[in-house]
Amino acid sequence: MSFLPNCLATTIGSLPLDDAKEATKLILTYTPQIPAWVQLAKRFKEGMIIQFTDGLPGLRWSNKKVYFDTKDPAFQDEVLKFYEHYLATTEEQSDSHLEKFSLTPHYAEGFHTLIEALNRGESYPIAIKGQVTGPFTLATSLTDQNGKSAFYDPQLRDIIVKMISLKTKWQIHKLRCFEVPIIIFIDEPSLVGFGSSAYVGISASDIQKDLNEIITLIHSENGYAGIHCCENTDWSMLFATDIDILSFDAYSYFGKLILYAESLRNFIARGGILAWGLVPTSHPEKLKRETTHSLIKKWHSQIMQLTHTNADAKKVAQQSLITPSCGAGSLSYENALRVLQLLKNVSQELRKQYCS
Repeated sequence: MSFLPNCLATTIGSLPLDDAKEATKLILTYTPQIPAWVQLAKRFKEGMIIQFTDGLPGLRWSNKKVYFDTKDPAFQDEVLKFYEHYLATTEEQSDSHLEKFSLTPHYAEGFHTLIEALNRGESYPIAIKGQVTGPFTLATSLTDQNGKSAFYDPQLRDIIVKMISLKTKWQIHKLRCFEVPIIIFIDEPSLVGFGSSAYVGISASDIQKDLNEIITLIHSENGYAGIHCCENTDWSMLFATDIDILSFDAYSYFGKLILYAESLRNFIARGGILAWGLVPTSHPEKLKRETTHSLIKKWHSQIMQLTHTNADAKKVAQQSLITPSCGAGSLSYENALRVLQLLKNVSQELRKQYCS
């Protein structure tokens, strides 16, 4: 891996705002070197499930609920057109067909606002981050007309995976004009439930297959693929995928991740990047009491569990991003601002200590 983030900061995606320009200004102020486009959590269509449903065939709305209607007479025609656009995009490299998988301003205004700001020269990043909702999270959240999870329908699951793949491709195509590395995080919060009775019959290989299909497409576009899981999961399952970046809640769940120490060290040895979610977003009371010093002290404690020498720690730091533990969309504006302030300060201090 040629890209070394050296403890630079980036965000997971969401902020508790409705104004895309204001949100983008905050991102460029606090994470100018690796900005991420903002998901505006106050907007219904920018929720992490709804945001990536635009363009799915057979999708229907009822009282702000969305579902697949596989019995609708138009369903098979819509599916056929979907696959025609997919094949034209992947095999013929058709840009006009790729636009069918775009993130429109109605669903992702922050994406377009970030591009406009960068075109005006408001920041000169060394990398840019985008994101998509992961296939497991999206397919287990969406249902058909009978309430059956889309993950258990092979056709619907395949459609979802391919839709997400092409939404990553579209993002990379739009961002590559800035001639910096493009990072795409696949957000998989629902993986916390993997192995529970809620997801009976779903195997690790099922999840890995879907993730790797998306990761392969990201790599084919010369992008960097990350997976974000904001709680605990079967980390060995993710280490066995082809990811470049593992994003995790270091604030609350490092103790769970370090149980996979050998896999973690092997991931680092092959050039993998760790995105340390050091700044808490799930517990406002903890956020208020933490300081730059206390979070750096926590990171030092964690890094010593992972490494054995200062040289090892420096190598890990070179292959590290610093992030919030999860999106900040559920926080108050004041708390979200504090997350960004701490994020910037922690990143700067760690860079002084390990990356200068």
